[in-house]
Amino acid sequence: MRLLAFLVLLAVIGVVVVFAVQNQQDITLTILNTHLTASVAAVIGATYVLGMCSGWTIIGVLRRSFERATDFHDARQQSTAQR
Repeated sequence: MRLLAFLVLLAVIGVVVVFAVQNQQDITLTILNTHLTASVAAVIGATYVLGMCSGWTIIGVLRRSFERATDFHDARQQSTAQR
């Protein structure tokens, strides 16, 4: 199984390298009257990293909310059972 995971990882890395090499042209982004010029691969890579960070944040918030809700529910059931 490790060998299969390693081969998939190598294939993904290969595709990323080919994509980065073939997309060297620059694009210009405008954000609040600020112009930023970067390669297509860099823009997509930065977008991917920002998406991962925001995804981790959302998952963390949802997980903590779920844990608090279930803890509250468990505590409420225990207090009701003690009465």
